[in-house]
Parts: sequence; structure tokens; C-alpha cells
Amino acid sequence: MDLFNSALGRNITFVRPSHFIIRGFIGISNVKYYYVFLFTVFIISVLGNVFVMLLILLDHNLQTPKYIAVFSLAVSDLLNSCALVPKLLDIFLFNHNLISYSDCLTFLFFCYVCLSMEALNLVALAYDRLIAIVSPLHYHIRITHKVMSGLIAFFWTFVILVVLIATGLLTRLSFCDSVVIKSYFCDHGQLYKLGCNDTSPNRIIALLLILVILCLYPILIFWLPLAFILFSYLYIAVTLAKVATVREGLKAFKTCIGHLLLVSIYFIPLLIVFTLMGKIHPNARIINLSMTSVFPSMLNPIIYVLQTQEIKDSVKRLLQITRKSRIAVRQKAVKM
Repeated sequence: MDLFNSALGRNITFVRPSHFIIRGFIGISNVKYYYVFLFTVFIISVLGNVFVMLLILLDHNLQTPKYIAVFSLAVSDLLNSCALVPKLLDIFLFNHNLISYSDCLTFLFFCYVCLSMEALNLVALAYDRLIAIVSPLHYHIRITHKVMSGLIAFFWTFVILVVLIATGLLTRLSFCDSVVIKSYFCDHGQLYKLGCNDTSPNRIIALLLILVILCLYPILIFWLPLAFILFSYLYIAVTLAKVATVREGLKAFKTCIGHLLLVSIYFIPLLIVFTLMGKIHPNARIINLSMTSVFPSMLNPIIYVLQTQEIKDSVKRLLQITRKSRIAVRQKAVKM
């Protein structure tokens, strides 16, 4: 983080507290039941995403460009669950709500990277569906392992750099008043509100840069991905209406149901919070956002297992292989 200090001005003293206090879920009745629910979600999320990752790695039939994006989605979901939920439970269930300055920024970095990749993985899958339905004859030319791997690698690099810059710019803030973060984790927006910088020229530049990040980040990571996904499905619907019968159109659109469910689960709660930002109770906002952070990670592997035919076929093959292996072991044991 010293890079940001040297780049934006030398010999500046910043007030950095030894710790922050995270104070989400205050005054909510029976909140411990919610923590039990979060723990259950965490276990299912870890098991489900590990299962999907192993399935893709072990079954060569799933090692296609589309499943590079599905694998990346499972990785980001797994990392998100492991980065957020254990710490969240530690903070609120065991009252360890003090978090050091450096740990808070690290916590923020990993949470935002994983949550951002959730949206961009959905963009990659939307692009895959768009080409598969609108231009099926060119699908294997335009959606290759190289193209999808490059797209996913670009998304990961882009997100890491953007979040790293946003996190680094927070080190340009002084915290000379409150250190209480009214959220369920080290929220970038909440940390920014706690800043109390003076009006010296260097710090004005720093605050302007932070404001740019605050404005650009939601656009780059939320609004643009959502706009692309909506546009892609609108284009798919228009194309199918022109060239396909109703039966063919429904059959083609059925391949998008799983992805549409993932998009709805991720974006709709965020849209509600952003739209009703000042009209909902702070506790309702915190619970909504926390659910948005952990719920998709649990549901994504379940939806793909239940809605995607390739995954279901792969599970059947895996079960058949397991069954044959057990029969072979039993036969061998009988002969001995």
C-alpha cells in the first residue's frame, strides 16, 4: 500500500486505527437462527462447488469451453464462501467483532474480488449462450478453449486490479472519529463514510480518486454486466422469434433456464437494495446484502446439477462407474 502513498503525495500523516468494530445485525430478534442458517448454507456451498469442480476435472465430456466458465464460477463461489462466512460467524456468533486495520482491508479485498467475479462469470456464460443460440454454426469457431480461457483470465485480472486499487485508495483516508462499521463485513462504502480527511491539496486528489472508484466500481462490476446479460437475452428472444417455430424456440430457450436462475438470484436482491437504498431499514439492507453474498454460492452448483443435462449425464456416468467398481470389488472378494 506504500505505492499509493508515494504516488499521491509524500510526508502525509494518516490516522489509521489499530482496529475497526463491525456492528451489523444489531437489534435483530432471534438472529442466532440466521447464523445457523448461514452455517448450513456454507457447508452446502463448499460441498456443492467442490463436487462441480471435481466433476468437470474428472469427466472429459465436461471439459468444453462453456465449463471453463462454470468451473471459474464454482471457484469464485467456493472462495467467496470460505472468505466471508467463517469470518462473519466468528464476528457475530462469537462476538469477535474487533478486526485489525490490515485484516479489514484484506477481508474487503477477497470478498469484493469473489463477489465481482460472480457477476463476470455470469457474463461469460451469457456470451456462451448468446453465440450457441444466435450463431450455432459458428459456435465451435468463436467459443474455443483459448477464447473462453482468455476471457476468464482477463476477468480475474481485471477484477483483482480494480479491487486492489480501490482497497489501496482506502489507505489514503484518515479515521479520526468513529471506527464502527455498520455492516456485516469490511464494506468499502462504509469505510469511506468513516474517513475524515482534511482539505489539503494532496488529500483532495486522493478523495477525488476514491470517489471515481466508488462511482466506477458499481458500473463496471454490476450495471455493465447486468446490461450485457439483459441485452444478450433480448437479442436471443428476437432472433428466435424470427427464425424458429414456437416449439424450437422454447427448446432452445430451455438451455438458458439454469443461467437465468443464476442471474436472477444474484442481481434481483442487489437491484432491490440499490433501488430502495434510503427506504429500507439498515438491518433489512444488511440481511439482504449478506444473503446476496452467500446464497448464490450455495444455489449455483445445485441449479447446474439439476438444470444442465450434461451435468446430469456426467453424474449418471459417475454413479455407474462407482457401482461397477463396487461390484468388481465384491466379486474379487468372493473369489478370494
